[in-house]
Amino acid sequence: MPPLSVALPIWHPCRMSPQTRLRAVTVPNPNFARAHAADASNPPTVAAVVNIRESAVTTLAARGQLDASQVAAADRFRRHYEALGGRGVKAIDPGRFQVDGGKPRDHFTDAQMNAGRELAKCRALLGVRGYRLVSLVAGEGRSLCEIAAGKRERLTAADMLRWFLDDLAAMWHLASRRVEGR
Repeated sequence: MPPLSVALPIWHPCRMSPQTRLRAVTVPNPNFARAHAADASNPPTVAAVVNIRESAVTTLAARGQLDASQVAAADRFRRHYEALGGRGVKAIDPGRFQVDGGKPRDHFTDAQMNAGRELAKCRALLGVRGYRLVSLVAGEGRSLCEIAAGKRERLTAADMLRWFLDDLAAMWHLASRRVEGR
């Protein structure tokens, strides 16, 4: 008799890589209808399973090292960073031929222009080193171990990251509390 095969769900731990760490969290319900009362059929929040090793920001938040406003600032920075293609706007290639009668591509969208303006504000606020640290961690998703070699350097980088994310949260009015006198 052949063994029974069981189809595992996509999120099952046996299908994940060894680097994956799943945690159940409560997130806002994307299908929540504000026009109706919140009840069992229309909950404002739902349970979800997230990979806490998806990025350095989620790992730091899962360890309790980042608060909600810092995570919101990091997510907003990441959205702007990704809107520009990660490393900035690509150069225009005037020698590229249009094929199949297609229309020429609009090289810069309004979303990219707005993202570029927001990132310019971030760079002016944080400075070159601060912007580089936030772009490596929040934008590119690198871990603190990749950025700093020793434990002392990692702890210093984590402190600086928290400070820079506090500054971004205050700039974007995401801060739940204002940090004074650091």
